This record gives sequence, structure tokens and C-alpha cells, in this order.
Amino acid sequence: MGKQWDNPAIARVSAAPGSDRKPVPASLEIGNLAISPATVLAPMAGVTDTVFRRFIRNLGGCGLIMTEFTSADGVLRAKDQKAKRYLHFYADEHPISAQLFGSDPRVMAEAARMVEGLGFDLVDLNLGCPAKKVVKCNGGSGLLRDLPAIAEIFKAVRAAVTVPFTVKFRAGWNDENIVCVELAKMAEDCGLDAVALHARTREMGYSGQARWDWIAAIKDAVKIPVIGNGDVRSPEDAGSMVTQTGCDAVMIGRMAPANPWIFRQIEQYTESSRYDQPAEADRYQMIRTYFQMLIEEELPDAQGKMKQFASWFTHGVAGGAALRKGIYEAKSAPEILQRVEEFFEQRLYGAAVPAGATDAVSA
Repeated sequence: MGKQWDNPAIARVSAAPGSDRKPVPASLEIGNLAISPATVLAPMAGVTDTVFRRFIRNLGGCGLIMTEFTSADGVLRAKDQKAKRYLHFYADEHPISAQLFGSDPRVMAEAARMVEGLGFDLVDLNLGCPAKKVVKCNGGSGLLRDLPAIAEIFKAVRAAVTVPFTVKFRAGWNDENIVCVELAKMAEDCGLDAVALHARTREMGYSGQARWDWIAAIKDAVKIPVIGNGDVRSPEDAGSMVTQTGCDAVMIGRMAPANPWIFRQIEQYTESSRYDQPAEADRYQMIRTYFQMLIEEELPDAQGKMKQFASWFTHGVAGGAALRKGIYEAKSAPEILQRVEEFFEQRLYGAAVPAGATDAVSA
């Protein structure tokens, strides 16, 4: 097998002349924990398992990684295998935060205590998930309609753990019920160490434009660190968010599986106003590495994960439609990996991809 992809040619992207964007901070202190650089991988259901977290960590530039959001009730149930899988991590993932959701202060506190005992560096409360099955149980963003209940959870969890305690939330239930500033102040008063805002309401879901002015309003209202989240699709966006809001760190969610290099690009952009754009050989190495990690981890849903990530990872690949078709039709995880290797070996070192099978390339 050819190895030329180990040192591919790199395209460079530079900042526009005269740009006045502030850089993403080099570091951030959350309680007694130093995060460097000040970038965070957002918790994402079905995405941020241990394989993806280590994959992002190995690519470089991400200061803090977070688990998938995990039910506090599930943590307390000894036989809840899903919760155990969500909270499984390796030593090279530090610093790492465990994100919990739930509505019972006692259960949340006990689950947080258990998470601290597992060795997590931080505990985070999810007040942002808009999923109906979570909201109907008064979890995630459902709690945004009951600030007194949130206060009780804040107090109970803060009293239960000594590690830094943070919260990620949305701006409010809808445009008529914006509570983000009040909630951030309450978090500070209850002793939380940082807040993260996804600058959309629950009603918005993932549509519309994130309202960065809400992040700025929180930054003006509290002294604890404020992490901004929403519509950061490039290093330039990260700098713009810091410039416009004054936030202390930038959290990235959906863009991470679409462009796993984004954290490293932000770090490069901060240091030199330039960053690397992946070549096709980089993308081959990235896909193959992630798929190999899934197989080695022996996850029960490795095959499904590969197919799930195929549409993200092959975006911008010439002939990507043919590759995705091959991945979707494969019957096992090893077969998927084999098809990826055959596709790129042909692309990089063999015959050309048939005409008409080319995707538009997008940066």
C-alpha cells in the first residue's frame, strides 16, 4: 500500500488583509482546571463517543472534549449499559467533561458524584437538548421553563462534587421567553465555574442564525468564563465570535464531524492568521484512521457509525458519491474500510475516477 499520503501537499488559507478579528484565547481556566487552547468539542448525541473524542484529540488543537449527554437516572442504574458506554474514556482524553441531564436534584447530585469518582475533570449539566423525548421528561432545554427547579439542581450538584461544575444551555424556550442572562447569573451565584450558551432557543432547534448578541449579553453580566456556541464553521468565524461577544472560549459542535481539522485550523489561525486546508490524501488518512479506530474499539454499532459519518467525511472528495454508495452497500465494518482503501488507492495512485462521478469540491 502506498504511503505518500503521510506527507501530503497542504493548501494554505490566510486572513483577509487588515482583519481586526481577535484571536481565540490561548487558554482558559475553569475552576482550577486549565484548558488550552480555549476551544471545546461540544457534546453531541451519537457522535462524541470515546472513539470520536480521541480522534479529534489526536488531530490537535482541541482544549476540552465532552461526552455524549448521559441520563443521570441511567448512571444510577447498575445495569444501564448505554450510560456505562457513554461514560467510558481513556487516559489520553484528559481534560474531559461528562455531561449529564435530568430533572431530579438528588439524582443529579448522586450521578455527578459518581462521575467525579470515575475520574472526569469536569461535570456539565445539559439544559440545551431540544429533543422531544428529553424535553417531555423535563430534561435538557425543557427545564428552561422552570428556573427555580434549575437552581435546586445547581445547588445540589455543586454541593456534591469538588471538580469544576459547568452548564450548557440555550437562550430560552422561545423568543418570548429568553432567560439566558438570568440563568447565567444564577449559575454564578450557585458556584458554577463556567457557562456555555448555544445561542438559539429550544424552538429554533438547529435552524436559523445563532444570536451571538445573547452570548455578549451573558459575558457582560457575569464574571465566570463564558463559552460561545453556534454557527462557528471556520477559524474566521471563531475569531469573529470572540471579537463580537468577548467570550472566553469557543465551542464547536456539528462542524467537527464535517471538518475534523477545524480545531487545529483555529489554533493555526490564532498563531499566524493562516491555516492548513486538507488535501485529498489528508482526507484519506482521516477517514481510514477513524474507521480503523471504530473497528479496534469493537463498538457494537461500528458499521452504523461508519455509514453515519460517510456523508460528512466524504464531503469535498472528488468521486465522493461513488464512495458513499460503496460504503452504504457494504455488509460489515471491515468491508467498509476495504472499500475506502480501494477507492483512495485508485484515486491517488491508480486509474482516474469515472467521469460524472465527481462531487463539487467545497472548502
